[in-house]
Amino acid sequence: MFPVAGLGSRFLPATKSIPKEMLVVVDKPLIQYAVEEAKAAGIERFIFVTSQGKSAIEDHFDRLPLLEQTLEKRKKINLLSKIIETALPPSQAIYVRQPFPLGLGHAILCAQHLIQEEAFAVILADDIILSQKSCMKQMIESYRPGDGNMVATMMVEPEHVSRYGILTVESEEDKKVRASAVVEKPTLEDAPSRFAVIGRYILKKSIFGFLDRQNPGAGSEIQLTDSIQKMIPETALTGFSFDGERYDCGTKEGWLEANIAFACQDENMLSYLGPMLRRYALAHDF
Repeated sequence: MFPVAGLGSRFLPATKSIPKEMLVVVDKPLIQYAVEEAKAAGIERFIFVTSQGKSAIEDHFDRLPLLEQTLEKRKKINLLSKIIETALPPSQAIYVRQPFPLGLGHAILCAQHLIQEEAFAVILADDIILSQKSCMKQMIESYRPGDGNMVATMMVEPEHVSRYGILTVESEEDKKVRASAVVEKPTLEDAPSRFAVIGRYILKKSIFGFLDRQNPGAGSEIQLTDSIQKMIPETALTGFSFDGERYDCGTKEGWLEANIAFACQDENMLSYLGPMLRRYALAHDF
């Protein structure tokens, strides 16, 4: 499931007409990185929770016959293959609307009728993770029934804990963090740790019963973490410390850094990027 109904206010005016999930990192929109991560994890059905003005996301994963025909006529086979690979078959892509911006928990609840499995994955496109093995694949391979609800986690700087859901750590074993609680966006003084919840989840289907009764929390929104908390201890909460570098593309700084990091993975881009960065560093005395 991809909750993509957010307003993207941090990137206004760009996101006035373009969904924030369609912001490009090097040569692909954020939502494509998220879908590719899910595919790499073996996921075959993709649910997009959208809102008004997000039709560009649906268009992006659709076939474009006119464009394909033009590329074929011009013998641009490499570009043609990239376009075709981007498309999702109608049987795999499902789109559902979140009518009001009531938070992540509410967005997930909007797709309740589409979930048939006992557990399902959620990927937030804002969080882009550069890794050899996709973060979601790491989580799925590590997941065991006793893990309950699993969230990706990482240590954050003390001044940043108020931006995240923060875990109360009970124990650590290898890459798994057993948590006895999670609190949404605590102050530094109230934060139980620096283990922050990142935008990757494996959730038990039973969470819908809690989301359906959930009162608004932080920001007057239906917070996913509040329902995860209410499921403890009957349903365990496990943090997973993934291998990879995460970039918060919900911020301008994170989006800019992601562009640089992913450009560094492309040899053709790297030959240009190095001299460019040195030029700006000298010009602005970084």
